[in-house]
Amino acid sequence: MRRRRFVAWGLGVAAIAAGCGTGHVTGGAGAGRRAEFSINPGGRRWDRVGQAFAGAARTSGYETGTGTRITVTGLPALAAAELNNAETLLDTATPLSRLAGDVEVVVVPANSRFKDFADFGAHLLARPGQTPLAGGPEGAPDHLLFGLIAKGLGADTRQVDYTGYPSSQEAMIALLSGKASAAAGLLPDWRGSIGQGRVRALAVSSAVRVPDFDVPTLLESGVRVDFADWTAAFGPDDMPEESRASAIRMCEDVTGSPGWRAACRAAGWISIPLSGDDFARWLGSEVERTRAVLRDLGLVDATKATTCWGSCGNGH
Repeated sequence: MRRRRFVAWGLGVAAIAAGCGTGHVTGGAGAGRRAEFSINPGGRRWDRVGQAFAGAARTSGYETGTGTRITVTGLPALAAAELNNAETLLDTATPLSRLAGDVEVVVVPANSRFKDFADFGAHLLARPGQTPLAGGPEGAPDHLLFGLIAKGLGADTRQVDYTGYPSSQEAMIALLSGKASAAAGLLPDWRGSIGQGRVRALAVSSAVRVPDFDVPTLLESGVRVDFADWTAAFGPDDMPEESRASAIRMCEDVTGSPGWRAACRAAGWISIPLSGDDFARWLGSEVERTRAVLRDLGLVDATKATTCWGSCGNGH
């Protein structure tokens, strides 16, 4: 398996542990404000969603300049912690609410011999080491998705031939130059090339089809994978219960608001709200799924201990 190491992309865990983000989001005071929250992206990659969340919070009547610290981060930070054998988001932060997700797409060159996902899947199953794949950095969501696809097909995941690139543009160059047979990435990053006819989309990672995008889901294609590059809101690890309850209420108000739904539509995100204990339990299962696929890909130690999340934690 060809490898190119990139682990510096996961900044969210450190940002939460340090109690600060890389891009503080502020808002002015106004009449009728309720609770106050300091909403911070956990790294540059979450600036846009953090700003959208803070804007929707202000529209919903919350002050976002000061107050209880909320950090917006997501799946890449979780995976980076696993790759670096660091503490996970469940160790360093208080889970509050899942917010939104980016749909991933599997693409091939326009002239690819793979006419559909079935063709691609059959080749990956039979010859995983001879089906070069491309996407974002090793261990990042694109790589995780291909690992899940290979596992879902029943392929030898350790043989998956994946090369990670720092950007979707570089992954596209590799795909169009013949260095890769297929690539995965965020749908918004590939929409232009798909529309221009340079590449063809074989499947999307969401459970349901993307509106106005006539491409089947992985589930429709026979692979039991529902996947999104998700973002979520977290509080500090030592968050008092009263503050946690107030922050969860804020998240529920915001993710249920018309302003948040409009922001998601404009950005091409899927709104996937889940809060409180339900989110903490889901996050525990997501930690285990991420750890398992990284282990299957040979990126983390297979002997790494499994931790009990959700039902036996510290109450978060």
